[in-house]
Amino acid sequence: MKNVYLDNNSTTPVLPEVRDAMLPFLGENFGNPSCLHDWGEAPREALETAREQVGDLISAPPEEIIFTGSGTESNNFAVKGIAWANQKKGKHIVVSAVEHFSVLNSVKSLEKMGFTYTVVPVDNNAVIDPEKVRQAIREDTILVSVMHANSEVGSIEPIKEIAKLTKEKGLIFHTDAVATAGVIPVDVKELGVDALSLAGNMFYGPKGAAALWLRKGIRIMPLLDGGVQEGGRRAGTENVAGIVGLGKAAELAKAQMLQRNEYLTKLRNRLIKELPAKIDHVVVTGHPQNRLPGHASFCVEFIEGESMLMMLSMKGVAVTSGSACTSRSLLASHVLLAMGLSHEIAQGSLLFGLGLDNKEEDIDYVLTELPPIVERLRQMSPLYSKYLKSKGG
Repeated sequence: MKNVYLDNNSTTPVLPEVRDAMLPFLGENFGNPSCLHDWGEAPREALETAREQVGDLISAPPEEIIFTGSGTESNNFAVKGIAWANQKKGKHIVVSAVEHFSVLNSVKSLEKMGFTYTVVPVDNNAVIDPEKVRQAIREDTILVSVMHANSEVGSIEPIKEIAKLTKEKGLIFHTDAVATAGVIPVDVKELGVDALSLAGNMFYGPKGAAALWLRKGIRIMPLLDGGVQEGGRRAGTENVAGIVGLGKAAELAKAQMLQRNEYLTKLRNRLIKELPAKIDHVVVTGHPQNRLPGHASFCVEFIEGESMLMMLSMKGVAVTSGSACTSRSLLASHVLLAMGLSHEIAQGSLLFGLGLDNKEEDIDYVLTELPPIVERLRQMSPLYSKYLKSKGG
């Protein structure tokens, strides 16, 4: 049986060069970077090298990079920390309907503390209209948080346009770039944002190593009380090996991005074109052109995504249904529902995350194995039976 990993939107494998860079800090260079003795010197220098590498990836000064443990932590830190630090100016936050739960649940938590928030709708491609953001802004708005791209359907958001209006209003603008940093070009100056979240495991770095970029002058309150690590903004002994891997992955991503994206876009386009030709009643989700290079997402009508996942897994194919943080919930994706899809169609979502290890043969394999799986599941589906009867079948 062939093994095909097509879940790179959940996490990517660690590149050999990244693993090699990490190994010394799991061995001889084990010291605590906060210590002033000799054992702390190499880890301390490695942290600053990684800070430069991550800063270079997004065209940001290294001193504005704050290391965290995950994209979820970075989003929580940005939304909650900025809100807490600026609440004397107001307590209203604007987010989009397709944000990751680490943003949506953060504003829900803040609501219990007296903050309010407005959720801006998206179109049927999961793209937000900047004018709707403008309409959501109030006198007491202090923060806008809109993701750079959606990891479930691949659509890239008009961040530059939104940043222009937040600047006009004097508001702080955070973007969740976990799906884009290290994947497509991200330049914080060009985007015009004030804070940006990223995570290494989305671009061939290790899990457990991420960062928040915070523009100089933006006030933020720490989530964690403790020591003075990360300039007093994120307490706790740093995951040195993970951060070194994050830095190395960032360096490789910047150097190889164009080549990677040309390759992945070719595979993605083939899958988006050929899968609906092989299976009827398939909806391609997300923006048709302005989407992530290795991202292909669909809804297969009349059956549930979880059933397809399990049967594909039995054939050695790893895909997901919705984001990694919701795929076990057995609920329809909030992203697909926000796009206007019905619960029935949204339940049949499939997300293919193409990666550097994938080849044309992997696409061939999926196009061969998935159609009979869909046919078998539809034969057991009361929804499909109802549909056939309505058509006189």
